[in-house]
Amino acid sequence: MSGRFIVFEGGEGVGKSTQSQLLAKALRARGLEVVTTREPGGTPGAEAIRALVLASVGPTWSVRAEALLFAAARADHVETLIRPALARGAWVLCDRYLDSSRAYQGGGSGLQDADIMALHRIGSEALLPDVTVLLTLDPAEAAARVERRDEGALDRIGGRAADYHARVAAAFLRYAAEDPARFAVIAAEGAPEAVHARVLAAIGAA
Repeated sequence: MSGRFIVFEGGEGVGKSTQSQLLAKALRARGLEVVTTREPGGTPGAEAIRALVLASVGPTWSVRAEALLFAAARADHVETLIRPALARGAWVLCDRYLDSSRAYQGGGSGLQDADIMALHRIGSEALLPDVTVLLTLDPAEAAARVERRDEGALDRIGGRAADYHARVAAAFLRYAAEDPARFAVIAAEGAPEAVHARVLAAIGAA
């Protein structure tokens, strides 16, 4: 039996990691094998690339180089961790995936969506999630959450200007509107437990 692949997407501070952890706990309580992971990262090779592209100091990457690095990290992640876990019947919960590349390097930085999708086809054989949970939150509240969480120590992408993050948020919503069968758009306002209940209902695990 194949597992299910669930991805949490959204801008900075919307609660992706928290909701992934809550869902993992709920699914494990039902006796399911659950693998939690993140992008960029999840494998030693992908984590090494994460350190390159998100470090606040070091080389400055062009948007095309950045997209290629993220695609390379994803290729290793998919081949080494995600596909094997799904093949043995595990549920894979991932904090960010393809749509973050589309939203950040595409919507935020201006690359063509077709080019990002071509990289995904080559690097990861076009693997898509069963469900992409898009968490949405008022930008002011999201910024306040990020400040509490990171105490001002933002990574290279998180520290970009507000207009960049507004383009990213708009891109996420556009992708969700274009592919409603794959996306579940969830309001991230309120207590984590309340958001978790919405997530369970959206993925059919309530």
